[in-house]
Amino acid sequence: MAKLYFYYSSMNAGKTTSLLQSSYNYQERGMQTCILTPAIDDRYTRGTVTSRIGLEAAARSFEKDDDLLELVKIVHEETPLGCVMVDEAQFLSRHQVRQLGRICDDLDIPVLAYGLRTDFMGEPFAGSKYLLAWADNLKEIKAICHCGRKATMVLRVDHEGTAIRSGEQVVIGGNDQYVSVCRKHFYSPV
Repeated sequence: MAKLYFYYSSMNAGKTTSLLQSSYNYQERGMQTCILTPAIDDRYTRGTVTSRIGLEAAARSFEKDDDLLELVKIVHEETPLGCVMVDEAQFLSRHQVRQLGRICDDLDIPVLAYGLRTDFMGEPFAGSKYLLAWADNLKEIKAICHCGRKATMVLRVDHEGTAIRSGEQVVIGGNDQYVSVCRKHFYSPV
């Protein structure tokens, strides 16, 4: 029976690198994968998943209202899939997380979802909240705070490095706008 996995962490823990490695492992064994990425993440080329260390692979972009079960059914009919992988899974909707579960249950295809657990205010993203509730397996990928402790939180910072404590939940950015920190430094940034 296929399972839904949620690999979560703060930023800079290697989630995308892990996704790409898993996809490579499936393909090396002759199994096809389908990598999905939300269109809202426009840091790199659309239709590509790119890790910070430079690894990349082709992906299918999806919008917030797309039916992922239907999308995967179409791909699976063309080429049988060994696994579906989702990058930036925090941007999934509640319905899309349910659709990922149905990919496992109805199509018997494992799904590996990778994403942030919380936003810069310490609040869960919708996709993460439902993945934490509904996934069969939860796997934490560890990141390190500047103090050496495990980083579990993400700070949004301005151009001077000062923590930003309010604003839109989603602002796409990288190391120039976000810093992974432990809980202590989330509440008392240095």
